[in-house]
This record gives sequence, C-alpha cells and structure tokens, in this order.
Amino acid sequence: MSSSVVSEDVVLGRRLLVHVAENGCSIEVECDRVTSVEILQNCLAPVTGVHTSEQLLMCGDMRLEPQRSLASYKLPCDGQDVFLYNRSRFSVDCPPPPREAIELPEVPILPPPSAAQSPHRLDDAVDPALKALASYERQFKYHFQKGHLIYIGIQARFEVSKRLLQEQQVQERAFNTARANMEISFKTINQSYVDFIKQFDQQQRHHMDLLTNFERTIDSLRACKLHPTLQIERYESLLDFVRQEDKSLKTLEACFASHRQFQAKVSQLKPLYTELQRRVGNLFRARPSVDVRHEEDMIREHELYFQEQASTLDTLRKDIRTVKKHVDNCLTRQSSASSLRAHDAVSALGPMYDAHDKNYLPRMEACSHEINTLFKFCKSKKHEMSVWVHTSMQKVASLQSSFRDIRFELSAFKEALLHQDGIFSKLKSVHKIGPAYRACLAEVARRKASMELYRGQAGQLTAKLASRRKFEVQRRMEFLKLQSDYIPQDVLEALGLFDVPRQRVVNMEPFETLLDIDVTDLEHYAPESLVSLLRKSDPSTQGKGSLASSSSSYHSGNGEESSVNTGKQYEAGMPDDEYDSRQILGTTEVEIENAWLKAELASAIAFISSFAPDIYYGAEDESSIEDLIRKTAQKTTEALHLKDEYVKHIESDLKTKQVQCLKYEERIQELERKLSDQLIHLSKLSDWKHGMECTISSVPVSKPDDFKSELLVISGDGMVQNPLVSPEPMDVGICSSVYMSSSKTEHLNGQSDKCRENGDEIMADFRGVVLSEATAGTMPSGNSTSEFSEELHADGRENTQKVESAAQSEAISESIDVRQAAEHAVSEFSRRVEGENNSTSEQKEDRSVELQNPLLENTMQCAANELKSAMVLENSTSVKRDLEVSLKLLDESQINCAHLENLLHEAREEAQINLCAADCKSAEYNSLRASSVKLRALLERLRSCVAASSGAGPGFVESLRSLALSLGSSAVNESGDDGCGEFQACIRVLAEKVGVLAQQRADVMERCTRAEASHNHLSKELESNSELVKNLYAKHKMERQVNKERISFTRFEVHKFAAFVPNSAGHYEAINHNCRNYYLAEECIALFIDSNPNGRQYIIGQIVHIQRNVARYPGNERELVASSGSSSNSFKPRYNPYGLPIGTEYFVVTVAMVPNPILSSHA
Repeated sequence: MSSSVVSEDVVLGRRLLVHVAENGCSIEVECDRVTSVEILQNCLAPVTGVHTSEQLLMCGDMRLEPQRSLASYKLPCDGQDVFLYNRSRFSVDCPPPPREAIELPEVPILPPPSAAQSPHRLDDAVDPALKALASYERQFKYHFQKGHLIYIGIQARFEVSKRLLQEQQVQERAFNTARANMEISFKTINQSYVDFIKQFDQQQRHHMDLLTNFERTIDSLRACKLHPTLQIERYESLLDFVRQEDKSLKTLEACFASHRQFQAKVSQLKPLYTELQRRVGNLFRARPSVDVRHEEDMIREHELYFQEQASTLDTLRKDIRTVKKHVDNCLTRQSSASSLRAHDAVSALGPMYDAHDKNYLPRMEACSHEINTLFKFCKSKKHEMSVWVHTSMQKVASLQSSFRDIRFELSAFKEALLHQDGIFSKLKSVHKIGPAYRACLAEVARRKASMELYRGQAGQLTAKLASRRKFEVQRRMEFLKLQSDYIPQDVLEALGLFDVPRQRVVNMEPFETLLDIDVTDLEHYAPESLVSLLRKSDPSTQGKGSLASSSSSYHSGNGEESSVNTGKQYEAGMPDDEYDSRQILGTTEVEIENAWLKAELASAIAFISSFAPDIYYGAEDESSIEDLIRKTAQKTTEALHLKDEYVKHIESDLKTKQVQCLKYEERIQELERKLSDQLIHLSKLSDWKHGMECTISSVPVSKPDDFKSELLVISGDGMVQNPLVSPEPMDVGICSSVYMSSSKTEHLNGQSDKCRENGDEIMADFRGVVLSEATAGTMPSGNSTSEFSEELHADGRENTQKVESAAQSEAISESIDVRQAAEHAVSEFSRRVEGENNSTSEQKEDRSVELQNPLLENTMQCAANELKSAMVLENSTSVKRDLEVSLKLLDESQINCAHLENLLHEAREEAQINLCAADCKSAEYNSLRASSVKLRALLERLRSCVAASSGAGPGFVESLRSLALSLGSSAVNESGDDGCGEFQACIRVLAEKVGVLAQQRADVMERCTRAEASHNHLSKELESNSELVKNLYAKHKMERQVNKERISFTRFEVHKFAAFVPNSAGHYEAINHNCRNYYLAEECIALFIDSNPNGRQYIIGQIVHIQRNVARYPGNERELVASSGSSSNSFKPRYNPYGLPIGTEYFVVTVAMVPNPILSSHA
C-alpha cells in the first residue's frame, strides 16, 4: 500500500470519523489539523484494542504515516473517512473472528394483576359494576405496562439491527478501499512486468538473430574487400577488423548457453505471474456473501411495524385515561346516577378490553417476534460479513506480499537483462562492423557533397558582392558627376570621394582530405547487404523491401522542396536583378540543389547504417516493425509523387513557354512579310509619283474597332506624327510569368488575343499601302525583326525567364512601331486615292480645287470639334468619377455617423450604469466609514478603560461593567444596526469573565500561599530526614563492609561468624546460601537478648559448636521427659523442636558473642 499527499481544495472540519474494518465500528475523534497520526493512533489503541504497531490507517488511496500530521492529508475533512485495519488479522494462521456477544436489556415478565397486589378504592364497593371498573383499571394498566415492555424490547432489537447493518456497510466500504489500493499496486506491478516482457522479447529477438546470422555475418565481412586506398598488409577485408576471440566458436557457444538459460528462467516467471493475475482477478470479482441491500430493505420494511407499535402504545395510554375518567366520575357521585354511569362505563369498557386482549397485545407480540427474527438474521449476517472480510483481507495481504516478491524478481531480471547485453556485446560488435564501415563511406560522400554545396554558395556570394559593388560604383559616379560642378576636384579628392570599392572574391581552401568516393560508389565498396535490418532467418520478413532504400528515397524525395526553400532562404533579402550567377560554374540553383540532395542522401544512408538495426530491434513486436516499414514506404511514395508532380509542373511550364515562343516567331514572320510587301509597293508608287510636290495638311482618318479618331500629321519627309494620342502596346497579356495564377493568365491571354485580332484587321485593311522611310524610321535602331527572332529563339531555349522578359519588352516596342506604321499607311492611302481621282477627272479639276479649301476647313473644324468633344467627354467622365467618389464618401460618412451615434448611446448607458454603481459604492463606503468611526470610538473607550485600571482586579471589572452600561444607554438612544449591541454584549461577557478570573486568581494566590507554607515545612522535615538517612546509610555501609569481610554465608565452620534472623515460627535461622536448617541454640538466644537492649532483629556471633540432628518421631517416655526437662524455656519436644518434616536433617549452632568493635559497627 502506498501513501501520498492530497492536493485538492477541501473543507476542513474538527471531527474525524474512524471506521474499524475488523468489526465495522465507527469512532468519532476530536482532533485538529496539527495533530499527528501517531497521537491519533495512541487515542485509538485503548478504544479499539489494537496496538499502535498493529494499526494501519487508510484514507481513500492514501496510507497515513505516523510521523506526519493530519494537515498533510487535508484531515480532518467533511466527507473523508479513515479506515483502521488490524495488521495482526492479515496473517494466514490468524483464526476468524468469534461471534459478537450483544447485550440487550432484559424485559421483565409481568405477572397478571390481582386485587391483593394492587388494591383499589372500589374493591369494597357494593355495586358489582364499580368492582368491575376497578378490575378494568387494573387490567388496562397491566396491558399498557406489558405493551410498553414489549415496545422497549422491540426498540432495543431494532436499533441493534440498524447498527449491525451500518457496521456491515462500513466493512464493505473498508474492503473496497483496501481492494482499490491493491488495484493501484497491481497496476504498477503489471506495467513493470509488461515493460520487462517487451524488453525481454526485443533482446531475445536481437540475440537470436545474432546467433543464427553469425556465420553469415562472418562470410559477408570476409567477402567485403576494403577500398584499395585502405588496403594494407593487416587489413584486406572487413573480417580483419574482428578480433580472434570474438569470432571463435567458444564465444558463440557461451552466448548460446546464456541465452537458453535466461530464456528458461523467464519462462518460469510467466506461470507465476499468470497465477498472480488469476488471483487478482478472483479478488476483483469477489462479492460479499451478504446482500447488504436486501438487508437494508428488510429493515426499512420492519420500520413500519415499529411505527405501528408506537401508535398502538398511544392507544393503550388513551384507554387508561378513559378508564380513570370513568372511575373518577363514579367516585365523585355516590348516588343511583353513579350506579347507572358505572354500568354504562362497564358496557363501554368491555369492547375496549376485548380489543386489548385479542388485537393490540397479540399484534405487539407478533411484531416483537418479527423484530426478534430480524435481529437474529442481522446478527448472523454480521458474523458472516466479518468472516468474509477477514478472509478477504488475508487474501489482500497475501497478494501484497506476492506483489513485493514479483517486484524483487523483476528487479533481478532487469539486472539480468543488462548482464545478457554485456555477454552479447562481442557478437554485437561483430555484427555492427559492416554497418559502421558503410556509414563511414557514406559520411565521406556526405562531406564531399557538402563541400560542393559550400563552393556553390560561395560562388553565389561572390556574384552577389560583385553586383552590389557595381551598383555602388555607379552611385558614386553619379554623385561625383552631380557635385563636381560645385565643389573643386581636389577638395573632393581630399574628402576621399574618388575611392572605388575593391573587388571581393570568396575563396574556399580545401579543408578536408577525403577519400575519392561518391554516393554512387557506396554500393560497390559497401553493399547494402552489410546492413541486415531484417532477420534473414524469418521468412515472414522477406519481401517487405529495404528500409534503407525507403528511407533514402524518402529523404531524397523531400529534398526537392527543401532545396528550393533553402535556395529561397539563401537569396532572401536581395533583389533579383542585383546579381547574376549564371557566369560562375557550379553556382546555379540546379547544381546547388543537386549537391544538397547528394549530401542529404549520404546523410540518410549513414544514419540508417548506424541506427537502423537498433530501431528495428527496439520495436515492440512484428506488427510495429511492419507499421514502421509501411509508414516509411508510404512517405517515400508520397515524396516521389510530389517530386513527379513538380517535374510535370516544370515540363508543362516549359511547353507553355515553347508554344508562346512559336507564336512570337510566327507573328514576327508575318509582320516581316507584310512590311516587305508594303515596301515593294511603296517603291513602285514612288517611281510613278516622281517629280510631284504636294503639301497636304492634316487629314482625319477613321480607324476600325479599338483605334480612336486621331489627327495624323504628314511631314514633308514622309514621317507620320501623332502628337495627340500615344501608341498602345500590341500584345501585353501574352508575356505573363510562369508562376502567375491561372485566372490572371487567362484574363491576360484574352486581352492579348483581342489585341492581336485588332492588329490583324488593321493590317488586312491597309494591305498594299507603301510605307517608305517612315516605317524604317519608326523601327527601333540597331535591332531588326529577324535578329530579334533569332535572339528570342536562342534565349528561349537557354532560359525561360529571359525569354519572358525579352519577349515582353520587344512586343511592346513592336506594337508601337506597327501602330505608327498603320497610321502612316492610312494617311498615304487617303492621299493617293485623292490624287488618282484628280488625275482621272481632269474635267472636274477646277471643281475639286474649288471644293478642296472648304473641305479642308470643314475637316479642320471637325477635328477641332472632335477634340473639344473628347475633352468635354473626358471632363464629364472625370466629373462623374469625382461625383461617384463623393457619393461613396458621403455614404461612408453617414454610416460612420450612425455608428458613432450607436457608440454614443452605448457610452451614455454605460456611464449611467457606472454612475449608479458609483453611488451605491459611495453609500456603502459612507455607511462603512460611519460604522468604522463608531467602532473606533468604542475601541478607544475600551482602551482607555483598560489603561486606566491597573491589573485585572475589581476596579478593572467595575470599569468594564460601567462601560457596558454606558454602551447600552447609548445604543438605546441611537438607532441602526451598527454592531453597538453586540459590542455591549461582548463587553458585558468580558467583564463577567474577568470577574470570574479575578476571583479564581485570588483563590489561586491563597492556595499558593498555603502551598508555599506547607512546602517550607516539608522542606525542613525533608532536610532533617535526609540527614538521618545519611547517618544511617553510613552506619549500614560500614556494617555491611565489616560483615561482608567476616560473616560467612556459604559454609559454616567453627570460629567463623554467622548471622541469624528470626523466621515465621520465631526461631533464629542462619543465613546460608547453600544449606538451610541451621538454627541458633536457645541458650545463645537468651544470652544475646539479655545483652541487646536495643532489640535488634538479628544476631551475629562466632560459631563455637555445630550439632547435627535429624527430625524423628518421639521415642520412649523417658527421652521425652529428659528432653522436656533439659529446656525449661521451651515446650516443644526435642526430637523435632523446629517443626520440620520427619527425616529432615537440621543443625543446632552454638555461638559466642562477637568482640566490641563488631558490635559497635553493627549497631
């Protein structure tokens, strides 16, 4: 049983209820929190009869320790009961408890009433009715007394039955408490046993694999050759790493024998624990043979009988009063009327007597019989419950002892586990050589990959530093260019502003001398078969796959996203256009990612080679191993799936880029073809128009679809200028990023398709129009469309990101050029059509010349009107937009105002509530302050009263009483419940207590004075007596020393001293340790008595003669007379003067007086 400390918040009491598990009795103990458990045990010992060393106190699942206090267990506490167990009853040889002897009050049997025993005043009456009344009164009293006695017996038996039931309930609760505590102990033992069995199974599986695979391990180590660089004369294969004694058969046989021996020992433990579990299960399933619930129901049913008997007894009491009333009426009226009343009373009392004799009393007797039967039943069940609790507690104690034995055995077996590990350490070292060699080679590969990773990161850092240096140099040059106009150069040079940052190069020196081994070389130099994760002797584990490969695949599969995230974290904090690491070998993201993946793969292989066997054998059972393999395979599959999805995503993006590049190429080729056709047509028309000079003002041109009405100005050199409308990009939506969301990409692609359709319609409408030097002038300088196409195609194959940026910029410039060329073509077309019309209609030339000027003026006016209308529309649009913004602001302001009003109402309500609360608090504070002021004044009066009176004498009592009276008068005048009445009562009680204490103090002082006087008297007597005792002790000591030196107590011889003391018969008998029956002669006694006036009770003398005699029957009469005549002072016969048994040998010693020094010292 274990003990613990309760930490819950509980309600503490002052009474502690202790239940005795042996008999179910309950004891209520008055105690406090500071009371120790040992004191409680000492209080319970005389009451329960259980010695403190045999007591075991339990409260719930806690055992109360004697050295601790009750407060540490939160006791005494309401609702917390303490159970007392007797340890001596737990032993197996302890007999069961005897039947409990219950003492019940004896119910006397009343004799029938008679006139002689209880005479009545109406016994001498002449009227028989009056005599009958007297008889009825005696009988009714007899019935009541008999019923009352029956009721008392019923009540006593019923109360005892209820007590027995309560004791049985207590016993059941006590057993349940002990069983719950045993359950806690069993759970601890069971957990320890389960843990040990798990460790044992793991160790047995591991050791069995080591034993069965030992030869295979040796062969694999012999077959695995070392790396050529590592091979020397001593080491050629991994088998050379094994010591000779580790690979001997003797070591293997010793391990095998220890393995079998330990397995046999553990197999002996398992039946013992199974038997212990069976016993514990039987105890948990055990139920008391007594049905306490049924017994409780029986008592509840018989309680109704008990109540019925109480009502019957009340009826008998009423009948006695009735008959007394009739007798009194008859005695008060001595006339004929009284005779009639007597006859009426007798006739009325007859049925009542019959009801008593035939109904009430028989029912009470029957109820008494039922209650007596219930009492006997409860008594037998109580004994049965006590026996059951006794045997059950013995079982609990036996199980606790078994738990202790199992705990000790488990501790020994755990030490044996460690011993077994030590025995198999040599086989483990042989088994781990292969995995360790593979882990070392994997670590070499990991470090080489890590070195490559460091170099790549160093290259990226170099590129980043170079880009930042370039940016810094440009910034410094711009600053000098800006400030050199104002500040002299020598001043700037003195300031140090002409310095240029140096070029920073990150160099990495080779810091490790590693073997030239890569991850791909591991299988050649250290195959995976060296890492035997699964037991090859177990066929159930075959075909489950290799955990090493799964773990490696898992790490490499997760490496994709990890490497990308690592690269992103490394490049964080710097713009993308600040550096470019493409020119440095080994610094690209793919190369760094590959190096990182190689390092991770090598690290995983090293980890698996080092710890995978321990993980496998550390598993609980085969199912856990299968779960580990399945989870690993599942994670590997998920990682590979994510990697494949990522590859598919990259491939789809690449295909999308390729399709876009093809579309760009087709579009560029189409534009080149159209431009070449227009240039040819333009050259033909220029030959036909050679020599003609014409100056054409601005003409309005209407463009279809998305092109707005704009004013084209054709200059003399053929350039088309548009000062009013800026060109729009042709194909903006196509050049979207690869990582843009799908919705945005579709939207931009739709816009690009719409723009492309518009552009195609424009080119179709103006086919055949010649664009001479104007088209060439609007193209970007230094870059032709064919060169752009080739560069775009080449860059698309090299880098997708470059293609996107270049295509976007070139598409914008191409859109601007095509737009300007189209506008120029429109103006040329209108001009050429007008010229052809003029040439074909020479007859109407004059008419056209006349109409040309008004047409131009109208055209200019229309253009101006259109410009004005466009400006007006734009102004109206802006005004409308401002109006909408104002409306939105107005709506928002209205919403805000409404919200502010709501907040204002809420604030007002909250302020009102706070104000009311503050008023209430203020009123409470004022009342409390007034009360505190009054109490302060009362306390001041009490303090002054205490300070004025010296001591606790009558003056102090009178002052307290006067204070109480004054407080009473003031309390009458003042109204309000402020505690003055209570204070007055307290002062009055205090005055009375102080008076009592003063009286007691006076009595005590008087007693102390008397006690002091008596003490002084006794001290004087004690001093005198102590002086006398000292003198006597000195004399006694001296005498004892002298007698010790000269008096003999063992062997009497002549001339030795002997001591004689009177016995019960009055004879002086010698003090002898070896022999008795040495008596002093009578003449010596007389001589010593005469010479010893002090009346000493002992005689010391020097032996002169020793006479030997034997007690016998009397001989002849002469001898009798002679013997009687020889001693005049003795009336006893000489043949047996000392009253000894016949045949007893005795000695008569004659002594002489001792010298004076001895006598004086003796005195």
